[in-house]
Formats: sequence, structure tokens, C-alpha cells
Amino acid sequence: MSELKPEEQRYSPEARDIYFTIPNLISVLRILSIPFIAWLVSRHEMVPALIVLAISAISDGIDGFLARTLNQVSKIGQSLDPLADRLLIFFSILALGLADIIPWWMLILVGLRDVMMTILVLVLAQYDYGPLPVHFVGKAGTALLMMSIVALIIADAWTHPVADILHLCAIAGGLWGIALYWLAGYIYLRQGVQLIRSERQ
Repeated sequence: MSELKPEEQRYSPEARDIYFTIPNLISVLRILSIPFIAWLVSRHEMVPALIVLAISAISDGIDGFLARTLNQVSKIGQSLDPLADRLLIFFSILALGLADIIPWWMLILVGLRDVMMTILVLVLAQYDYGPLPVHFVGKAGTALLMMSIVALIIADAWTHPVADILHLCAIAGGLWGIALYWLAGYIYLRQGVQLIRSERQ
């Protein structure tokens, strides 16, 4: 892996110190919807959960589009987007665990990885660094986990023999997603350590 230059990892020039923007408002509303989605899943109210989840997913694309179109790309917005994804994954898996749909060790693995990433972000913030650039491995892991969560919700709501097969496929996809999630965490951790060493030198 090539050495990362500190200046390459700071916020992009396009990101500004602005807070009260339409994209940021949408991101905050998406974050606020996450506990509601988790509550619905934990109660096995899967159809309403899927509807709210779909609205949340659509808003994820809208806030990025508006940020670029309205020239409202902000530093806080760059942090809110990945934060929303992590919270959605964690609380959804927590809800699936409470609903006895997945084993608890899956939640523990995801939770430990997110704790590690939170600590890394806090440490990097002390050196005036923003979020690390998203790696394609992290995107793949997040996408697999998201698809697995949706598939598990559908399988629980679907009263059909095929639902059992869908459930098993979703669990398998979730395991691969967790593996990629941790691999991305290792990549981010290595990048963060390189940045900290560069600063100290």
C-alpha cells in the first residue's frame, strides 16, 4: 500500500465550514429515522419498516445530489453521511437480534468494528483530519450488509417457503459483509496510523 500524504487525507477543497444547509437537514432527518426503523423491525412490523427504510435510502441519494447542485458541500455533511450508514447498520442488526432473526454474535462483530472506527475518527480529529476517504472495500461491505438487512426483513415478512431460503442467503451475505466491513476497518486503521506517524515526524 502506498504511503499516504497528510494533505491528501484532509477535507477536499470543495467542502466548506457550513452547517445549516438543506442536504445536512436531510441527513439529520435520516439519522433520526433510524431508531424508528429499528423499533419497527424489533416488533416484526416489517412492511412499515421497509417503507421507512426505502424513504431513508432515497433521501441518501437526494442529499448528495442537492449538496453538489446547490454548492452546499460541507465538512459536517461529509461526516453525517457515513455516520448515518453506520448507525443504520448497527441499529438494524440490533433490532434483528432483538427479534431473534439473527444471532447476537453478528451484532457484536459489527459493534466492535464501529467502536474501533469511532476511536480512530476521534484520534484523527486531534490532528485536524476529517473522515478518511471511503475505500471500495468499505463500500462493498456496507452494501452487502444493507442488502442482507433488507433481505432479512423481507424474509421475516414473507409467509412463503421461499422465505426460508432468502433468510439463509441473507445470513450468508451478511457474513461476507461483516468480513469486508472488518477488512475495510483494517485498511482505515492502517491509513490512520500512517497519518499520525507523518504528523509526529
